[in-house]
Amino acid sequence: MVSWAAALTILVLRRTCRVRLHNDPRPQLRAAGDNYIYAVLHAHQVAAIVDAEPGTGALVSRSHDGQLIVPSLRVRGVIPVRGSSNARGRDKGGRAAFDALIKHVHAGRPAYLAVDGPRGPRGHVQKGVGLLAQRTGAAIILLAAIPSRRWIFAKAWDRLQIPQPFCTIDGYFGKPLRPHEEETVEAFGKRIEAGLRELEAAHDPQEAADAARLAKPRPS
Repeated sequence: MVSWAAALTILVLRRTCRVRLHNDPRPQLRAAGDNYIYAVLHAHQVAAIVDAEPGTGALVSRSHDGQLIVPSLRVRGVIPVRGSSNARGRDKGGRAAFDALIKHVHAGRPAYLAVDGPRGPRGHVQKGVGLLAQRTGAAIILLAAIPSRRWIFAKAWDRLQIPQPFCTIDGYFGKPLRPHEEETVEAFGKRIEAGLRELEAAHDPQEAADAARLAKPRPS
């Protein structure tokens, strides 16, 4: 019931919110026949889903939190690919899900990853998005989705944001990134991380500062 209530909320937001996109690189990528992968912070995922591109494949964990978001993705035409990274030596479907996402991108359809999920730390890019780009040759599209009015779960690890009805959601794109020759996944992830951090700092400076304070270790 909670998951379908969330899906209904997404539909309401899509009908009532205005979406503005800035520096959208997708027309050029499509014209060139290039595949692409969305890289979004976990905190921005609700706003990003409101204007999601139909046919996008999204990697979703098999956790309870992952299940809650599945109906919201489906009502926006996003294809959930379920799986989680290894936990205590047990494969929770992560490898199969990753392989399915590779096939999805090779078929010419975009992919979407909340790059610091599912557990954070906030803003720390996990290696999956860089590895997916390396395996598929797709460009990474950085996206910061910023609602003009929102609720912020300040005590959550990601400071999750929920747009308020009748707000404006501004989608700010960064320059598409591709892995350099012989660049490690970790190094590429650091570039993605820096790009998303710069986008948030430029277009949502107060929230970026609040999130940075949350990430700092407390003095003992």
